[in-house]
Amino acid sequence: MNREQMTAMFDAFNRHAIDDVMEYFADDVVFDTVSGDEAHGTRIVGKAAVRDAFVNTWTTMPDVQWAKGEFFFADQRVVSECTFMATQPDGLRVEADSVDLFTIEKGKITRKQAFRKQRPAFAPAG
Repeated sequence: MNREQMTAMFDAFNRHAIDDVMEYFADDVVFDTVSGDEAHGTRIVGKAAVRDAFVNTWTTMPDVQWAKGEFFFADQRVVSECTFMATQPDGLRVEADSVDLFTIEKGKITRKQAFRKQRPAFAPAG
């Protein structure tokens, strides 16, 4: 994957365009979320399950965005830095810097590890 592809994928995330997003993922993708009972968070395995997780995020937080994305490349790894921004169902706002570590094989993402700062949610201004 290159910078253009990563930018296109994150643009698709921000448009909540699930079919466009999923074009970048392998069928056997493993996604380790930012939270869960295990050290790695919650592990979601397989393209269909990962797709459902992304759609659930967009459904739960319809205004979710990943802003100011930057990408760094090292062999078969891509690091993405951005700011995660969303309104939770309780009306509180989340804005926290985050990092995704992607593993790429044969041009597809085979693993996505998500990390985010633990910043308390806050009431939006206004």
